[in-house]
Order: sequence, then structure tokens, then C-alpha cells
Amino acid sequence: MKIYTKTGDDGTTSLFAGGRVPKTHLRVECYGTVDELNSVIGVARSMNPSGLADEWLTHLQHDLFNLGADLATPRDAKAEWVVRIDATHIAWLEETIDRMDTDLPTLKAFILPGGTPAAAHIHVARTVCRRAERRAILLAEQEHIGEHIIPYLNRLSDFLFTLARWENLEGGETEEKWALRDT
Repeated sequence: MKIYTKTGDDGTTSLFAGGRVPKTHLRVECYGTVDELNSVIGVARSMNPSGLADEWLTHLQHDLFNLGADLATPRDAKAEWVVRIDATHIAWLEETIDRMDTDLPTLKAFILPGGTPAAAHIHVARTVCRRAERRAILLAEQEHIGEHIIPYLNRLSDFLFTLARWENLEGGETEEKWALRDT
């Protein structure tokens, strides 16, 4: 199978359940940002995070492929094979956040993104996740995308923030607090 099809040479792309839209369509921008998030998580994984963090990031990468397929498939499409993001995906994030929180010191100030290479890249993933969430909100204003996608992305950014803190703790890095400065 060839990687190139030439079908996108006219500036359009196919949705999973059929039909074509411009590559600039908000739906494409939304699932493209989820794809970018998945790639950034791949970079974070290449930075040798702790065993549990790597396991959780791998889990997320699989879920993000499902999320991309969900976003690439309009809700009214006949595509029973598409895994839709649901409450169980959100529950996993919440349960894992709670698990990490038991190890973390209470957050009493804003912290600067950074720390270990893995944690720093997880912080980058968090910011890409926030952009994906904003794109999903815009898309939801125009089309029905399901009730769980926006809460999932919102919780995922919380998860990534907590994971970056947890990874720094696991790596022996101290969190640097933000200090208000008059420059």
C-alpha cells in the first residue's frame, strides 16, 4: 500500500465515515491538534519517563487515536466501528490523577513548566491539549461532537499537569514556583 493517494492534492480530505471536507475545516483542525498532542506525548515518552508514567502515556496515545477517529467521524455517520470517547475515559483520567495526588505535595503556588526532560515535554503536551480543547469547543458550537469530548480534553490537561509534577517528583526535581516580578 502506498502512503500517498493524491486525493488530497485539491486541498480536501476524507472523513472516516465518508465525505470530503476542506483541510482547513474546523473538524480537521480539531483532530489534527489531537494528532499533534499524540506526537508530543510520543516525544515525552522518548525522554525516558518513569515506568508508570510511560505506561500511562502509552494508554493515552491509544485513547488519543480513538479521540481523533471520533472527531473525524460526524455523530450521525454510520460507523459503529469507531470508538467514541465516553465517561469511562474520563473516569480513568480522574482515578489516575487522584492516585498521583496522593504522592504530590499540596500545590500552594503557580509553578513554572520544566524539570526533567520528560516532565518538560509533558508540560508542552498539556498546552497542546488546551489548544485541542479550545478547537473542540469551537467545533461543538457548530456541530454535535458528543457530550464527553470537551470534558475529556479538560480532564486530560489536568492529568498532564499532574503527571508532569509527578514525573518531576519521581525524578527528584524540585518544582520552581512562579514569582511575580516587576520588570
